[in-house]
Parts: sequence; C-alpha cells; structure tokens
Amino acid sequence: MGLLTKEVERHPCTVEVSHCFESLHAHVRFNDGTVVHPGDEVIVKGPEIMAPYGEIVREDREAVIYRASRLEQLWTRLTGDLEFMELCEFSFSEEVTL
Repeated sequence: MGLLTKEVERHPCTVEVSHCFESLHAHVRFNDGTVVHPGDEVIVKGPEIMAPYGEIVREDREAVIYRASRLEQLWTRLTGDLEFMELCEFSFSEEVTL
C-alpha cells in the first residue's frame, strides 16, 4: 500500500441484525479475523436484511474492504477527533432548550 494507492480485499463475514425491545443494532464480524483501520470503507454484498420485531437475524455474507491509502489514514487520524466533537452537544446553562 502506497501513499496514494488503495487496495481492495474480499473477506467472509457474518451480519447480525437485531430488532428487539432490548437492542436495535446491526453488526458485521469478519470470520477470518480481519481488522478495519481508520479511513477504510466496508461494503457488505447481498440484499438488505430486515429483521422482524422481536427477532435477531444472522447471515453469512462477503464483505469488500477498500483500504485507505497512507495519506487517507493520516488525514482520518488527524481530523477524526474534530468530527466526533460535532456529535456532542454541550450546555453550560441551567436552562436546556433544544
């Protein structure tokens, strides 16, 4: 992997979609232990998974990982903390209005 080049990798994965009262989530776990790094993009192949209410659905799929170039990794690490702060809401007054 060079300064500006990207790599494309294919890996088997398990997709878990939960639509329960206790938990509403979707997780992707790589079956071969692959690790995703900052700046990488992951696309899971196949049709969308819809879990009926109260159920957890697990399916084996293939994921395509577009590895970030070294420059993209560096940029993501430098700006990631700043973008995270956009998700935070701070209030220093006694009255909270949204």
